[in-house]
This record gives sequence, C-alpha cells and structure tokens, in this order.
Amino acid sequence: MFASDSRNPAAVVASANANVNANANGPTILAIETSTELASVALLHRGQMRMHESAGAQTHSMSVPAMVQTLLAEAGLKLAQCDALAYGMGPGSFTGVRTACGLVQGLAYGASLRVAAVDTLMAMAESVRQSGAAQEVLAVLDARMGEVYWAHYRFDQHSGRWQCVSAPALSAASAVSATSGTGALVVCGNGLMAYPDSFAQLGDMPRLPAVMPQADAVAALAVTMVNDGCLLAPRDAQPVYLRNKVALTTAERLAAAAATGAGA
Repeated sequence: MFASDSRNPAAVVASANANVNANANGPTILAIETSTELASVALLHRGQMRMHESAGAQTHSMSVPAMVQTLLAEAGLKLAQCDALAYGMGPGSFTGVRTACGLVQGLAYGASLRVAAVDTLMAMAESVRQSGAAQEVLAVLDARMGEVYWAHYRFDQHSGRWQCVSAPALSAASAVSATSGTGALVVCGNGLMAYPDSFAQLGDMPRLPAVMPQADAVAALAVTMVNDGCLLAPRDAQPVYLRNKVALTTAERLAAAAATGAGA
C-alpha cells in the first residue's frame, strides 16, 4: 500500500482496509493526489476503494484525467454522481499541488460539485494508520533544496479524527522534531531517503521511508469533511506551498556543490 513500482496508469490498487470501507452507505468521493512524482486517483463508492496510480511528475496533467475516466467507467458512474471531489492540497511539489488543484477545480465546476482540500502530510499519516503500523505519525516529505516538509499527527480513537500536534512546516531535515508522544511514534516519508544522515535527533524511532501521499488516503480523510459539511466551492480550492522560492539559483547550486565537495 505504501509504494508501487507500477508505471502503468491503468494499474488498479484495491484497498481492503475495513476501517475505510466499512460503510457501504457512505459518500462517493473521487480524490486526486499529485504532490509528488507519484500521481494517483481514487474512487470511494459504496464502501469500496479503488485506486489507479502513475509515476512521472512531467505527465501528471495527462495521466490523471485518463485515470479519472477509467475509474468512473469501472464503477459505472458519471462524475456528477459523486458527493464530492477531494485533492491533496499540499505541501508538496510546486507544480504537483497546482496540478491537483487545477484539475479538481475544472472537474468540480463542470459537475457542480464541492471540494474537500486534504493535507498531504496527514494523508501520509492516514496511510500509516490504515496499515496498522501506528496511530501517531511524524510525516516527512522531501522538499528538495536541502529541506523537508513535515508535521506531527496523533489519531484520537474517541473522536475518530486526527489531531495536529505540530503543524506542517518547512525546514532542514536536521530541524525535524517530535513532541513527546502518547504511544508508539513512527516517522514516515521519502524525506528519510533524501537526507538519510540528517535525522539523528529522532534516535531509533521506527521509520517507513516508502510512505508517500496517495489518493486513497486523501479520499478516506475526505469522508469526515463531507459528513461535516466542510467543503469548498471550486473557486476557493487552493494549493498550500509553505515555500515562496521554488528553485535554487545557479550560483546557489554551485555554492552547495562546493560545500559538499569540501566536506567530503
């Protein structure tokens, strides 16, 4: 569930998690997640989760519409029959989060649907919870330029909702920290692979580097938003960046390379 090597946009990943799919009378939600190089689209319908995914950040704007059409056709649905659309709002790739937002806005306008904007880092935490690995999660996503997006979440069993312990932030990997948890705390995400020597401050905390934001977790989180009526008009759907600067200058890249060479 955490990762797929599939390069085929038509590859289907069915979620069998009972916590997500228990309510056959729940809302029908189409979710899009493109905040990383892995694009995915999920459809939650009649308690069944179905997901397609495709790798390659440069093709998200082409692969996602095709996956949307395929999923709807497989379920025998028209887009307007969904109760809501959901998307990973970020943080994540500048281009990726804009892609998801733009696609959802267009689809929502065309079908007169409202939108659930879902935190991509919380979606990573939800994937960990669905796997049974932990209910308290430190999500760390590679932000490039020597930095990571990260946040700390704790799932409350009584309310059935995630609590945000540390809000999404952008920092150097070495600055990631965890507030004292109430139980087993797991750190997840590709930031662990991008900067493997920069997390000594986390000690021997269990690590799940293969966890990425995925549309099935986005759809699962959107269920509560639909039930609570916490949906947006398409025009109000916006991406979350956390970073104003999206690339290093040539001089900065050369300086960083020189510093790396000097430290070798």
